[in-house]
Amino acid sequence: MGAQPVVIENCAIATMDGPGHDQAGAEFRSGHVTVAGDRITAVGEGPAPDVPGARRIDGTGCLATPGLVNTHHHLYQWLTQGRAQQSVLFDWLTELYPVWARIDAGQVHAAATAGLAWLALSGCTTSTDHHYIFPRAPRAGGDADALAAEVAAAARVGLRFHPCRGSMDLGRSSGGLPPDEIVEDTDAALAATEDAVRRFHDPSPGAMVRVAAGPCSPFSVTPRLMRESAELARGLGVRMHTHLAETREEDAYCRQALGRTPAEYAEDLGWLGPDVWLAHCVHLDETAVRRFAATGTSVAHCPTSNARLGAGIAPVRDLLQAGAAVGLGVDGAASSEGTSVAGELRQALLAARVRDERGPSALTARQALWLGTRGGARCLGRDDETGALRPGLLADIALWRLDTLAHDAIGHGPGGGDWGGDPVAALVLGPAAPLELLLVGGAPVVEGGELRTADPAEAAREVRAARRRLAELR
Repeated sequence: MGAQPVVIENCAIATMDGPGHDQAGAEFRSGHVTVAGDRITAVGEGPAPDVPGARRIDGTGCLATPGLVNTHHHLYQWLTQGRAQQSVLFDWLTELYPVWARIDAGQVHAAATAGLAWLALSGCTTSTDHHYIFPRAPRAGGDADALAAEVAAAARVGLRFHPCRGSMDLGRSSGGLPPDEIVEDTDAALAATEDAVRRFHDPSPGAMVRVAAGPCSPFSVTPRLMRESAELARGLGVRMHTHLAETREEDAYCRQALGRTPAEYAEDLGWLGPDVWLAHCVHLDETAVRRFAATGTSVAHCPTSNARLGAGIAPVRDLLQAGAAVGLGVDGAASSEGTSVAGELRQALLAARVRDERGPSALTARQALWLGTRGGARCLGRDDETGALRPGLLADIALWRLDTLAHDAIGHGPGGGDWGGDPVAALVLGPAAPLELLLVGGAPVVEGGELRTADPAEAAREVRAARRRLAELR
């Protein structure tokens, strides 16, 4: 990938290469980034060095950042946006599970292509996905291999991909929330998870696909599946992901049915540790926050989805201060609709300031950008390769145009006095900035605001057709 060297110059740069969220790293007012192969070779102030045969890109009026990292998603939900608009999570799931029970791999591929294309256009270079819907009886002629369909979609769009092989084995007849027709036998789910890792997981440096084990949630998975999935993942050397502490209802369910808080239950089952990242974590007490930090457990913060479902907002500032890694997730398109990682930067900042008694000091623009880059890379176990701009790291780079009417004054200021402008503030606080360039491993995925890999119009037609087919299958 990225065979021709690339030089990006004359742009502002936010490296995100600092030691933590409070020290985001070097910034340059007018600098350069050079790329050879799939790696960054130089980052600095002023003109770029001479690079023979390089493609030179003038970044005047732009800000270069690491590509954004999405740490939680359900791509198949692109097929069911806009439903259950006034429902809390459990009611929302009750309405949507029967619809999702009808999906097949072709529909998953269409939804994943559309969702990943949109993520690319919002500056995302690396995305996970948590797919846990595997109907027991696929329709005649349908391919049941939904995970393969997602991996193919990611290759088509050109994003770095971290799918989670999800699972559910606690159906309604056994006291769980999902209908029985979309839960799996425990042994079958474990075997399928192991098979997914062996087929798709690439542990090599610079890998485009890594796989994680992902039982769905405490109210849809048995203790045995949770425990044995953790043992399997650690035996295979892959990461682990699940939902946790998303709603008050979940907290009450865990306390009443399991006699513990969600965080205590997760720890009892082996689900805290440096190889674990957990989605949402809205309802955590102080003890849970400390345990997450002490065990190296990471959190995928999904502010838009949590607000849309009225679940609340995670204690992001408390987690960061305790030393836990926090990344950003767009969550599924059926509970967030927007699914833009760039949009989550602003949403995370505003939500933290509303939630926290520290108000405007609860989260800064640079901390928000850290969540969307370095923090996300830590969640996925790849902060030694991506999430920052530094020589030797993967050339996963976003170049944002900030000389627009809406961004110019924030990013560049009037050119005099004490206010010289703040490009990072323009990106985070301002409206969605146009994406001038997106490189994944040095290869262009977006240029001039246009996707250069998959055809967005074709992706839109495919997902509309898939949505119609889904609606017809009642």
